[in-house]
Amino acid sequence: MSKPASSVSQGTGVLGEPDAGERRDLSAPRLPRARAIGERVWDFASQGLIFGVLLALIAFFSILLPNQFPTAFNVRSMGISASVIALLAMGQTFVIIGGGIDLSVGAVLVFSGVVSAKVMAAIGPDAPLPMLIVAGGGVALLTGAAWGLLNGALVVRTRIPDLIVTLGTMGIALGLAQVLTNGVDVSVPLSLTNQLGNGNAIGGLPWLVVIALVTAVIMQVTLSATRFGRHTFAVGSNREAGRRVGVKVDAHRAKLYMISGTLAGFGGFLSLALYTNTTIAAHSTDNLVAIAAVIIGGTSLFGGMGSVFRSLAGVLVPVVLQNGFVIMGLRPFWQPVAIGIVLLLAVYVDGRRRAAG
Repeated sequence: MSKPASSVSQGTGVLGEPDAGERRDLSAPRLPRARAIGERVWDFASQGLIFGVLLALIAFFSILLPNQFPTAFNVRSMGISASVIALLAMGQTFVIIGGGIDLSVGAVLVFSGVVSAKVMAAIGPDAPLPMLIVAGGGVALLTGAAWGLLNGALVVRTRIPDLIVTLGTMGIALGLAQVLTNGVDVSVPLSLTNQLGNGNAIGGLPWLVVIALVTAVIMQVTLSATRFGRHTFAVGSNREAGRRVGVKVDAHRAKLYMISGTLAGFGGFLSLALYTNTTIAAHSTDNLVAIAAVIIGGTSLFGGMGSVFRSLAGVLVPVVLQNGFVIMGLRPFWQPVAIGIVLLLAVYVDGRRRAAG
């Protein structure tokens, strides 16, 4: 009796085992599965790469300069230097994850600082510190939020590219700051600098570092554990898909710019406490430094991917490089070269990660 056709077509062998042809078919998916695992490993490694780079830089300068770099005073100085830029980078992280960009943060910081300094000057240099913090800090936050809301409204209502909108508001904010001060920096009460800018919190940590860290925790939780954060990733990944699932995309994008502006205003107030005056000319590149820190930290320039904590590490990389170069006595011209190389590598890693995804 001949073998049934169905048995032949199923390709079964002795004891019901598959024949060689079917075994080849079963083994075929192994390559895509291995590739998927490799892509996950690459994605995990690339996302954590910034922390490895930061630790490597710290270890390098600590070994090379053991008596100067890893000292408590130097670590404190680096933390304070990074605190103001860190606030700008946090706001920029939200905007870039949402698929936008904000070039105005440095100018908003300056304008908010000018308005805050004017308010504190009107209150008087002998006013109690809590009053200065509430009045000056509150005005700076509100001013920054207003600029951010203006940016968001212009982007979503006029459909002008955010690059152009924020470039325009950058010039307006910086110009108005110069108008308000006549180009002369405004000083703030010394009590603000002595007790907040240079003061220490519990445990000996500088107040500015504590404020930056607490803000980073709040923003990271907001990004990773709330509906607002999920909507931010959704808007940055695919706006049309976000609309289809009920996300009010335009309103959400406007809120992202308002967050960026608010944190820039907060940075303006902390800058006053740190530098004792408005230091208008010292913030001309803050927007570019903040964007570079966010990209170095692994946030995708194309939106939909990022982390506040990684942006914080991205802020520390140029700070550590600059500090180490200064201690080594290298010419300052090498600092932007090193930072530029790190930035290009970060963009390359982002491209690889997107291609793998």
